[in-house]
Amino acid sequence: MSTAASIERPSVCTLDCPDTCSITVTVAEGRVTKVRGSHALPYTEGVICNKVAHHTGEFVHGSGRLLYPLKRTGPRGSGQFARISWAEALDTVYERVSAVIKRWGSEAVLPLNYAGPHGMLAYESMSLRFFHKLGASQLYRRSLCGAVRAEAWAGTYGSSPGIGPEAAGEAKLTIVWGNNATVANLHLVRKIGQARRKGGRMVVIDPLRIKIAEQADMHVAPLPSTDVVLGFALAVELEELGAHDKRFIAEHVLGYDEFMAEARRWPADKAATTCGVPAQDIRMLARWMAEADPLVIAPANGLERGRNGGSGVRVAIALPALLGKLNGRSGVVLGAGNAFPKTTAKLQRPDLMTKPTRTINILDVGRHLERDDIDPPVRALFIYNHNPLVVHPDQNRMKRALAREDIFSIGIEIAMTESMQHCDIVLPAATHLECDDLYSSYGHHWLQRAEPVIPPVGETLPNTEIFRRLAARFGFTDDCFKTDDRQLMDDAVDPHHPRMRGVRPSQIPVGTAMRMEAPDGRALALFDNVMPATPSGKVELASDALASRWGQPARLPSFRPRVSKYPLSLISPASDKRISSTLFGAGGAPGDTPPLLMHPTDAKARRLEGVSAVRVWNDLGSVVLPLEITDAIRPGVVASEKGAWLSTSRNGQTISALVSADDRADLAEGACYNDTGVEVGRA
Repeated sequence: MSTAASIERPSVCTLDCPDTCSITVTVAEGRVTKVRGSHALPYTEGVICNKVAHHTGEFVHGSGRLLYPLKRTGPRGSGQFARISWAEALDTVYERVSAVIKRWGSEAVLPLNYAGPHGMLAYESMSLRFFHKLGASQLYRRSLCGAVRAEAWAGTYGSSPGIGPEAAGEAKLTIVWGNNATVANLHLVRKIGQARRKGGRMVVIDPLRIKIAEQADMHVAPLPSTDVVLGFALAVELEELGAHDKRFIAEHVLGYDEFMAEARRWPADKAATTCGVPAQDIRMLARWMAEADPLVIAPANGLERGRNGGSGVRVAIALPALLGKLNGRSGVVLGAGNAFPKTTAKLQRPDLMTKPTRTINILDVGRHLERDDIDPPVRALFIYNHNPLVVHPDQNRMKRALAREDIFSIGIEIAMTESMQHCDIVLPAATHLECDDLYSSYGHHWLQRAEPVIPPVGETLPNTEIFRRLAARFGFTDDCFKTDDRQLMDDAVDPHHPRMRGVRPSQIPVGTAMRMEAPDGRALALFDNVMPATPSGKVELASDALASRWGQPARLPSFRPRVSKYPLSLISPASDKRISSTLFGAGGAPGDTPPLLMHPTDAKARRLEGVSAVRVWNDLGSVVLPLEITDAIRPGVVASEKGAWLSTSRNGQTISALVSADDRADLAEGACYNDTGVEVGRA
C-alpha cells in the first residue's frame, strides 16, 4: 500500500543473524520511515525483531552516518577529518598503497574485514577480486566466529545441510543449545512455540537463564566450555537406556566405538561434578531425548566460543545420530549454508593471484600490527565490514596497533566507528537498503534477492562499486572488474544447479524467496533426501579429515580442563539492542553500558551487595560496568552483552578488552569469547 507521500518496497535484512528476514520498507521523500516484516519469506512469517523495526531509520539516516570521503587531519582516534572528493580519496589510496608495495611488497597489504553485511556481494565479492589481483596477504576470517561450528559440522556430516528450522514446529523435543534465540534467532522461538502448543517440550542449555529459558521445560546451566562433558554423559545415559539405534549406527556411523570409549569416561555422576549440572537432570534429559520423536537440536554460536568449543559442537550434533533420529522430521538445525549451490571461486576469483600469498589469522592481526613480527610487516590496512576495536579479542592490543602512524589505514564504513577514527582515509559505504544484493542464510534454506529501496545517501557507494573504482585506479583492466552486480549474483550461485530450478540468481523476483529443496519439492534433510558428504559417506564421529586440518587431537572430541588464575568465567551473550556492534546509532553513551550479571553467591563472597558499579579485570584489561545481582546467571559465571561501543564505557574499555586473542578453541583456531577468566571488585 502506498500514498502520494510514501511507498512500500520489498527488501531483506542483511544484518548478522541466522534468520535473514524478508522486510517491507516504507520510503517517503527518499528516506526510510518504517520497517516491518513481510511474508515473502514463509519462515519469518511477517515478523522481525524490535532492533530492526525501531532503529533502521537511525542506522540509515542518523547523525553518525558517513556521507562523503574523508581524510584524517588530527591524531589517530581523534575523529578529526576533512571532507575530500572521491577522486582525491582514490588517488591517495593508490599513491600510498603503491608506495607500500614498492618498499615492502604486495603482502604488506592486508584486508581486515568480517561480516558487517551478509549479502553475498557486499560481504566478499569484488573486494576479494581486488585483493587477489593486488597480491595482498589473505585473511583467515572465520576464526573470529563461525569456523569452529562449521568445521565441527563438516567433520561430522560434510558439506551437507542440516534440517531446516521449520522442523522445530513439529518437534516433540527441541534442545536450544548455546543459542540466545529470543534476541538472535527469533523465528526458531516462534516455531518452538508452535510445537509446545501441540504438547512438545523445550530444553535450553546455557549458563545464563536467557529469556527463552524462562519458558523452557528444563534449563540446563553447564559451566562454560563443559558442554562436551554434558554431551558425553548424555551419550552414556542413552546407551544405558538402550536408546542407541544399533542398526542405524552399523550402517551409517563411522567411529562409534572410539567415540563411546571417550564418552564412557564421563558417566552422569562424574560429569555433574565437572559441568555443574545435577546428575538427575542429565538422566532426565536423556530420557526425554530417547522418548522424543521428532527430536530437533538447535545449537548456535555460544556453544563454539570456548576452549572445548569444537568438541562441544561435535558431541551435541552426534546425539541424534546415536539415536538414529536423522530424517525429514528429526535432526540438527545447522549447516544451512550448504543448502545453497555457491560458486565461491567464480565470485571471488582467487585465480587472479599470480602467485600464492600468505594467510593471516584474523585473531593475530592485532599482534602483527603492534609488533611487526611477520616479514614483510603490514604497512597498508583496509578495514571494511568490520569494527575491530569493538569486536576483536584483546581490545587494548588492537588500540595500540591501530594507533601506529606508520601503517596506512583505509576504512570503508557506514558510520564513524571507533575503528574508522583511526584510519587515514575513510570511504562512505551504502547500507543494504541502498544496493543490489543476493542473500543466502546460515540459519535456513531460502535464497532471496533485493534491490535498493532508496538511492545511496550523500556520496556513499555500494561495496562492489567502491572496489570497482579502486581496481580501475590501480589500473586493473581485467573484464571481471567491470562485472555489474547482476552478473556478480550469477557468479555467486550456480544458476544451472537443480536447486535453482532453472532460475538465475539475478532473476529471482524481489519480494519472494526461493527454497533450496529436493527435486520432489520437499525440504532438504539428512537421511531423507541428502546424505553426509564426508569422505566415508557416513556420519563421522571420529574424523580423519579434521585431524588432517587441525592436528591429531582433533580426530575425536575431548575435554580440556580450565586453567586460569581468575575464579570467574565471563560470557558475552547477544543483545536485544544491537546486532553485534551494529544498530547503535552514533555509538551510545555511558548510560548505555550493558550491566554485569552476577549470581548472589558470588556477589556476597565479594561483598558487592548494594554496589552499583564494579570493575571487571584480568591481565589484559579492566572494565567498569553496572552491577546486576541475579540468579539468572549460574554461580562461577558472570555475563555482559557483547557489541557495546567504547563510547559507552566509563574507562574506554569494553569486555572485548578482557578476552585473549591467543587462547584458541580446540578446532579451527576459534576465539574463546565465552571462556574468559576474570575477577570482579568494587569500581
